[in-house]
Amino acid sequence: MTSGATSETSDFPTASDSLTAQQRYATGRQYELRRGDALAVVTELAAGLRWYSRGGVQLTESYGDSDIPPGATGITLAPWANRIEDGVWHLNGTKQQLDITEVSKNNASHGLLRNASYSLVAESEFAVTLEATIFPQHGYPFLLRHRVEYSLAGDLGLEVRQTLVNDSEAEAPFVLGAHPYLRIGEIPSEDLTLRVDAATRLVADERLIPRSSEPVSGDSDLRQGRRVGDLELDAALTDLAFDGGIAHHTLTAPDGRSVSLWQDEACAFVHVFVSRIYPGRPTAVAVEPMTGPANAFNSGDSLRWLAPGDSFTITWGIRADLEGA
Repeated sequence: MTSGATSETSDFPTASDSLTAQQRYATGRQYELRRGDALAVVTELAAGLRWYSRGGVQLTESYGDSDIPPGATGITLAPWANRIEDGVWHLNGTKQQLDITEVSKNNASHGLLRNASYSLVAESEFAVTLEATIFPQHGYPFLLRHRVEYSLAGDLGLEVRQTLVNDSEAEAPFVLGAHPYLRIGEIPSEDLTLRVDAATRLVADERLIPRSSEPVSGDSDLRQGRRVGDLELDAALTDLAFDGGIAHHTLTAPDGRSVSLWQDEACAFVHVFVSRIYPGRPTAVAVEPMTGPANAFNSGDSLRWLAPGDSFTITWGIRADLEGA
């Protein structure tokens, strides 16, 4: 594997077989799933999605063999998604201090498994299941397991199940999420149209901590679709339109091809980030399913508590229509 920037007609590039997986990749072992014309690559690091394509058309952003995921590309998020202000929250009146992992904004960002190795639980031609332990530590005194299953469905769409299991003797708070970036082959992402059927935007401060909410408007009103190049957006949206328990968020190319991220009703929020600093791409679009918003450990907004011995699962995935208009 060499670079994430490839043509629409090529599969995920592979490196020579003379090196071990640990030597090849900064993100550890790479799990390739193939079904029909679909290809997905999942990483040992953070149980991340490094690649998804159909018919050689790249549908997610990727990165090089020696790189860690830029902008959290494709990683899964537990036991919280997004940010916790100052890394501080309170448990039964006692202050909890998490490590600051977003130094520029003084936040604890993207959970506790961003730099964790996930162990293989099960693997087949079309699916892989990985799992990592969240050990008790300062700022989060709970023992949990995060299990992530990726599979290629019969329609060649990608499906993801994230399950959190509480092995502690006390209830544990959590927010689950993921951080994929979508694209359509080599079409500049700024020329794509983004549609998200959400009625409410969380209004955040300069540190991206929500302070209030309001009806969508301007850049945040994506219900009729907006050109990505016209957007300045890094915000959580909610009050999603679920149809049959599923919400869809879609990028559409001028030629009519499209890629969609779907999420189940356990994920009541989606964070949309239009990046202008993605390596090798003038514009990149992250569409992040989440069970709760940033700073839920403090605001309590959609924060869930997992009882000892219980588990909680979210499902989301990516599908594409590459026939065009």
